[in-house]
Amino acid sequence: MFDFGELSSARVYDYLLGGKDNYEIDRDLACQMLSRAPELKTLAWFTRCFMRRAVEMAADAGIRQFIDLGSGIPSSPNVHEVARGIEPSARVVYIDYDPLVVSHCVALLAEPPGVAALLGDVRRPHDILDQLTDRALIDFDEPVAITLVSVLHYVMDDEHPAEIIAAFRDRLAPGSYMAVTHGCSDSAPEILQVLAGTNDTSAQVAFRSTAQTEAFLAGFELLEPGVVPVQEWLRPDLPDTRMVMLGAIGRKP
Repeated sequence: MFDFGELSSARVYDYLLGGKDNYEIDRDLACQMLSRAPELKTLAWFTRCFMRRAVEMAADAGIRQFIDLGSGIPSSPNVHEVARGIEPSARVVYIDYDPLVVSHCVALLAEPPGVAALLGDVRRPHDILDQLTDRALIDFDEPVAITLVSVLHYVMDDEHPAEIIAAFRDRLAPGSYMAVTHGCSDSAPEILQVLAGTNDTSAQVAFRSTAQTEAFLAGFELLEPGVVPVQEWLRPDLPDTRMVMLGAIGRKP
């Protein structure tokens, strides 16, 4: 059974993106946040555009398999729409730990052949890798692109985020891509104060520095412009935001 009275970070994000798959409890928190940090809605769009940019770069590089870890509630354009706009045969797997999110993915995304949705917790990477292999959804002998968009800052230090990335990295073939976004501890203090309020819910957050975020991508070659605010991956004329969301794309040599 789904608990519609429990706050969901995925549904808050859906609201910020203008989606309709959210409830009053999610909208209440989002509105509280926006009343003190209205640019969070803009930043959510920048982050979504970064995801699209990363998928385009991977598809242009010839990658034909994609894993969207912590996919969240579908919001067009989704990974398979972007990838298949470049290569119609691209295979995409959406993975989330929230059964409600997965049910949305199954209903809205998983009808085309080669597109699947799985229930899986990023904190258990080997379970996810086993599912992908056992169900023949991903061929790890060929390059894969993984997106981890606004996920790692929900993984606490004692849940070993670096080991999670390493588990996926070690299974990837050369030429694979890893794209991440992460909330930065160098954001304006007043914004961090607003977002720290979510620690009263199940959606606890751990913002980290640029150096810490870069360290997660050890073993990958960082693509230019490196570990920078997501805006810098998009266009040179986009405004800064008090909340800094870092974006980075690594390629496995």
